[in-house]
Amino acid sequence: MLDIIATKTMSFKVPQAFAEETKVLAKATNKQVSEYIREAVREKNERELAGRIRMLSERLSVKSRSENKSMEGALGDGIA
Repeated sequence: MLDIIATKTMSFKVPQAFAEETKVLAKATNKQVSEYIREAVREKNERELAGRIRMLSERLSVKSRSENKSMEGALGDGIA
């Protein structure tokens, strides 16, 4: 069975020097420019998502520590 992957064309404008540099680097890595750009964007997306997860995790950790600290006084309240 063949997997059909939906694709979407994206276009954007870049300075001429950037385009040329990208072509040279893609060629140096034996990749088509589109593949090279897809990899670069995928890596950037992964870094951004990891950063967002890290930030949210830190927020949750701070909140959890705060909640735990506020409950410390309840440990000796006599409730079994």
